[in-house]
Amino acid sequence: MHDRASATLPRLLAISGSIRRESNCTAVLRSLQALLPDSASVELFALDEIPLYNADLDGATPPPAVVKLKQAISQADGLVLCSPEYNYGMPGVLKNAIDWASRPGFASPLKGKPALVITASPGTSGGVRAQAQIRDALAATLARPVVRQHVAIANVAAQIRDGRLVHEPTLDFVKAALHDLLDEIALLSGAARRSGRAE
Repeated sequence: MHDRASATLPRLLAISGSIRRESNCTAVLRSLQALLPDSASVELFALDEIPLYNADLDGATPPPAVVKLKQAISQADGLVLCSPEYNYGMPGVLKNAIDWASRPGFASPLKGKPALVITASPGTSGGVRAQAQIRDALAATLARPVVRQHVAIANVAAQIRDGRLVHEPTLDFVKAALHDLLDEIALLSGAARRSGRAE
């Protein structure tokens, strides 16, 4: 956690696994601020400019878009990832972003970062098969995917209106998941403060 009053003013970074202009997942993420308490904020980070991972570029001066991604993750108290499911798995654009953000290995901005994973699909499964892949990839970076009932939004296209999620039962479910994420952030922040006092 970075050094600021994150216990009372948590900042979330939202990342969509789709770069499509009318992405349902991006619409879900645009709906989050209204579900959060006034003390919390959420910022959406687009992956459009992130290049394909290339270790030759992963040196002292990585691509500017990658620098921005890592800075945004570092400055956030927690992440919210919302992804579609492509061919039973996570989209390449999201895996690519995780690969970039995971560097340097085991000491990246993702290390120790609480993360809520959401999937959404026009189909009936809600993209749930992508959840395991996303969680495994995050675990490999030493991030902290929130342990809770999976948030997998089925028939998502029918729940979107004017670029926002409007289905009340789904909004309530997502709201509960966000509060679980905020609880995890508060727990880690409290543990960090206690550790600091003990040193």
